[in-house]
Amino acid sequence: MDQRKREEGVAQDAPTTADQVFIRAWKARLPELRRRALRLCGGHADRAEELIANTALKALLFMRRSPSSLSDPEQFLFVVMRHVFIDSVRRHGREGRVFEHGEAAQEREGVEIDASEDASAPRRLETAQVLARVASVVAAMKREQQRLFDYRFLQELPYPDIAHLLRIDEAVARKRIQLLRRRLRTAAGDGA
Repeated sequence: MDQRKREEGVAQDAPTTADQVFIRAWKARLPELRRRALRLCGGHADRAEELIANTALKALLFMRRSPSSLSDPEQFLFVVMRHVFIDSVRRHGREGRVFEHGEAAQEREGVEIDASEDASAPRRLETAQVLARVASVVAAMKREQQRLFDYRFLQELPYPDIAHLLRIDEAVARKRIQLLRRRLRTAAGDGA
């Protein structure tokens, strides 16, 4: 019996890993997270589960990357959920506007799909050419610039995260992204 208590004491004294911190916080707050997710998603259980899954993934990845920066892991889960929810609303809003705009325009103007595709063919060709130029510029960049491009434009990470990942000052990260944008605009033909 004494040996078991000693083993438990040793286990409690051992440093906790980011995964253990996450699991402990997750188990403690899961019922509240589920309720919050359902409330945010307007009672849609499938959307709430997706929000919970995305929250878990994002929180775990952050905790693994910066375990010492968390003072209250349990409350951090709610902050992450809020950010994941806002991101999903923005993303679905953009997708919805694109879809609704195309459909609404066709209904309003009575234009058939084939006719609208013919009218936008030159625009699609121009867009494809611009994308090809930008892709070739990105392919010709140094590895560090490609990482910067990936972090900012593909992963859409905020400046502080990019600075942390590249181990540079945030102001330096902002300046490098500004220069990268200028280079991409030039390649796209916007001039500025």
